[in-house]
Amino acid sequence: MGFFMQYSGGGAVVKGLRNISIETITNGFVPDGVIVFDEVIHYVGTPQNLPSFNKPIEWMDGGGAVAFPGLIDVHTHLGINEEGIGIEGDSFNELSSAVTPQIRVIDGINPFDEGYYRALMGGVTTVQVVPGSSNIIGGLTAIIKVKPGRPVEEQVLQSPSGLKIAFGENPILAHRNVATTRMGVAAVIREAFWHAKKNEGIAPATMAEEAMQYVLAHHLSVKAHAHQADDILTAIRIAKEFGLNLTIVHATDSLKILPQIKSSGYDVVLGPTMMGKLKVELANLSWEVYRAFEEAGIPFTITTDHPVVPIDELLTEARRAMSYGLSEKTAAEAITIQAARQLNLSDRIGSLEIGKDADIVLWSANPLKDFKAKPVMIFIDGEQVF
Repeated sequence: MGFFMQYSGGGAVVKGLRNISIETITNGFVPDGVIVFDEVIHYVGTPQNLPSFNKPIEWMDGGGAVAFPGLIDVHTHLGINEEGIGIEGDSFNELSSAVTPQIRVIDGINPFDEGYYRALMGGVTTVQVVPGSSNIIGGLTAIIKVKPGRPVEEQVLQSPSGLKIAFGENPILAHRNVATTRMGVAAVIREAFWHAKKNEGIAPATMAEEAMQYVLAHHLSVKAHAHQADDILTAIRIAKEFGLNLTIVHATDSLKILPQIKSSGYDVVLGPTMMGKLKVELANLSWEVYRAFEEAGIPFTITTDHPVVPIDELLTEARRAMSYGLSEKTAAEAITIQAARQLNLSDRIGSLEIGKDADIVLWSANPLKDFKAKPVMIFIDGEQVF
């Protein structure tokens, strides 16, 4: 059927940025540095150690800006829950059925969504786009570069990148004809994976069956929308039953069960926290969770769940977490290299290193230290987009 799409870029001229300081994320801070790149990075460091290149470098003056890797939001509805156009832009929940693993977000992404520009305004260059949480099994996710107006095929890093499932209030309220309790939601999820595992090696009869088998065969991440502690524990239980590669998304109520989350070893996405307690599941919404995860030694990423919180506020979420005790190092990693690791793309994105994609954001000041900092120049795959 050809589910899998992988990005492949072309050539570019060699460019250089100088008169900048550089936050590499993984190899420390360079106070007076240069970056040489085309679609990938060829050099990061001081001018004194710059090697010779076999072609001229087109130098650009950074004007004293601070270079960061492009930020990464691992859980968004960018392009499928669009801004400013109402119901016409609401394509993130396919409500014709409670179980829609065959749905692919790449078929719903609108590259002209205003959210793309908001992402760039916030220094975000890579996002994972996921279906909504109204369905018990929502569909296949995708990882894209933020390239406004480009065909989706030119944005894709990986599709599918995972499968969205949901626990708790949202699917129960949306599909009371299918499941009216948390037990019912869990049973629907368990039956879908049981059926897929039972039929491994047998030609699927439907696209839904094919999607479920594909997720298991390729060990794709199963992204579980779960706020309450009991829902998180149910997600962990089912993941262990079927050997799933689980990512716990939101984990709002997780302070009650930190030992269980840590021992599970599963990935965790925290946030968004810049929102009201709009439903029962959010009763324990707290900024303390970020520091608690760090102190417990549990890796995590931070999300805006755009457009729940606008994507240009990803840094603001990280800064607010810092004001409640999260270290600057962990905050930076949660929206860069740890996000890349969670997406299995740390060899390409998440830090400024030789050989990685040239996703570079120049900020007017250090964005984690100065709330007035804003992007002044952005490159994605070496192409200036802002």
